[in-house]
Amino acid sequence: MADAKREIERKYESDESGLPDLTGVGAVATVLDKGLVDLDATYYDTADERLAAASLTLRRRTGGSDAGWHLKFPVAPGVRDEIRAPLSDTVPEEIAALVRSRTRDRALIPLVRLRSSRDVRHLVDADGALLAEASLDTVTAERLTGAGGAAQWTEIEIELADGGDPALLDQVDKRLHKAGVRPSKSPSKLARALEQTTPGQSGKRRPKKAGPTGPVTAGDHVLAYLRAQRDALVGLDPAVRRDIPDSVHRMRVATRRARSTLRTFGNILDRAVTDPVAAELKWLAGELGIDRDQEVLADRLSTALDALPPGLVTGPVHERLTAWAGRRHGGAHAHLTGVLDSRRYLILLDSLDTLLVDPPLRKAARKKPEKALGKAVRKDEKKLTGLVEHALELPPGEDRDVALHEARKKAKRTRYAAEAVTDALGGPARSLTKSMKSLTTLLGDHQDSVMARRTLREFAAVAHAAGESAFTYGLLYGREEARAAELEAELPERWRKITNG
Repeated sequence: MADAKREIERKYESDESGLPDLTGVGAVATVLDKGLVDLDATYYDTADERLAAASLTLRRRTGGSDAGWHLKFPVAPGVRDEIRAPLSDTVPEEIAALVRSRTRDRALIPLVRLRSSRDVRHLVDADGALLAEASLDTVTAERLTGAGGAAQWTEIEIELADGGDPALLDQVDKRLHKAGVRPSKSPSKLARALEQTTPGQSGKRRPKKAGPTGPVTAGDHVLAYLRAQRDALVGLDPAVRRDIPDSVHRMRVATRRARSTLRTFGNILDRAVTDPVAAELKWLAGELGIDRDQEVLADRLSTALDALPPGLVTGPVHERLTAWAGRRHGGAHAHLTGVLDSRRYLILLDSLDTLLVDPPLRKAARKKPEKALGKAVRKDEKKLTGLVEHALELPPGEDRDVALHEARKKAKRTRYAAEAVTDALGGPARSLTKSMKSLTTLLGDHQDSVMARRTLREFAAVAHAAGESAFTYGLLYGREEARAAELEAELPERWRKITNG
């Protein structure tokens, strides 16, 4: 089974002077010589280097204390999350699944072999506790594909101990700087190996590509926003598989944003081409919602139950709620993992890639963004106005609940449309985004109350059938009903401020 570890480290160029003495840096009382370690790592990637393009590294390493498979995700400069799995001859399935949103149907093949002779030092405090590990690595890199190539270099690596204070790395950095040691120009050994083992590039650095120019036309702005959502989908896939908190919600939001973009900006992207993709995004959002909606509802009910005085909690209410939440979440997450492994999902990602590479642009896409994009957003606003006014005309009850839910969905779409054009339209788009966020928060709270009451009725029926008291469920139901009434009473004034703002 794979496990995870956060790695915080810094890399430096090294010459014949080697590793300076770090005794006395910060809390470092002693530097312990731990001897030489030989490491042999083979890095895997697709033939077109998709993992490297995303700054991901996947290796099989022997030697040292952590032999096995290591998959590293960038978190911030010098910070990576490392997923580890036991040593085996082939890429473990749990590791392969974490990069599937990038590799799709492409095989993972050996790309580069790195052999390192590591001279290890432990930086310890006065009590002998490990603060960081410093190493001087002599590296030999060998390209395993194409015409091959080789390179050699020496580098210094300082890795913070688990739970260590990152301030120590700044203190070490100052000592190394005084000694003439400079930070590495490459973020990782693999990046440097790829640069220096490319045929004809031995000892050279790949020139940096010029950064892309900013969006200019209406089509540029829409595609830039859509590209950001595609990147978010692909990037969040591993976190969802690992069940990282809030990852499902963030992935669902990216899915909805992408779908809203395709639907709102039909004057920019031909909907005859994009509607099938939008339909698949709706499917994915629904699948993500199974887990997310369960999570939100369980948190709402737990919070409401915890707020009750103990004397008002009759029967095994806590136990029933805890068992229900755990059972539903476990099943929902297993189902969602299956969705992410499905051919349908991978085809959807390919379809988004194709749209971005060869977008079905309409005539308005070539225009300046102010007019073309503003027109599309105003169209969504007009539809939202009709839905809200219709809901307000209805008496409280199920029909109004349904109408408010439809208004909420349209408000979200309008919010995403405003977000998409913020760089183009500036202040007005930011103001609309803020207003729509306020409205969707209110309507979202209302819809959560509707779902909570539905679930509480189910709990009450089960408790009654089991001969238990249903009093607490009824009490919580009444409170949710009162909350919904408060929100409905607040809506007209909230809407007035939005429309007059």
